[in-house]
Amino acid sequence: MLGPWWITISMGMMLLGLGPLYAALFQIPLNSFFPNVTLGLIFWGFIASTINDSCTVFAAAASYLKHSNNPLSLFVWRLLARNILQLAHQMVLYLPVAVLSGIVIGPSTLLFVPGFALLVVNLHAIAISLGIICARFRDVTQIVGSLVTFLMFLTPVIWMPESLPARARLVLYNPLAQFLALVREPLLGRVCGPEVWGGAIAWTVVNVLIAMSIFSWKRRQVVYWV
Repeated sequence: MLGPWWITISMGMMLLGLGPLYAALFQIPLNSFFPNVTLGLIFWGFIASTINDSCTVFAAAASYLKHSNNPLSLFVWRLLARNILQLAHQMVLYLPVAVLSGIVIGPSTLLFVPGFALLVVNLHAIAISLGIICARFRDVTQIVGSLVTFLMFLTPVIWMPESLPARARLVLYNPLAQFLALVREPLLGRVCGPEVWGGAIAWTVVNVLIAMSIFSWKRRQVVYWV
């Protein structure tokens, strides 16, 4: 009866368990930590599931690719649409957290729109690159899954960037940390610095160029690999 709302319930139970516990462990006020970890887990789930699903985006569509003339990008957009819909279900959890934590929605919140657009463009490019590479080399899927899990601990998903010592702040230049900041900070009533926007735009250019190169070079061979 609940359908996709089971995704929301599962995430809500995780947040209720992790939020108070980690706030106490890190000795951070709950009204400051809870919105941070809520948005962190919601957006990380979106990013991680999109990247992991990208590895099988063309292999899973093998029957369509072999019997139709659909462009490869159609299956990438279908993948993104599915994950964005799941993200929308989970964002419902942010609303009561924002109200209870006293987060003020202001003009800076609108920066979420270009930040999310940059994130989607990057995920689209990554999906094309990984989809083609993993169609040819199936073992890369396992490598990507392990790498995404590893990067979660280097990204401020369940910990606060302010808690890092000065010498460890290099981990914030991790591209996933920058994109997470672009979509999370506006919803917390904060503004990202120019170095975050500059880094995200630079990574976007690199990802798009790589995807264009792989796509133009190997797109006609994908149907034979799947």
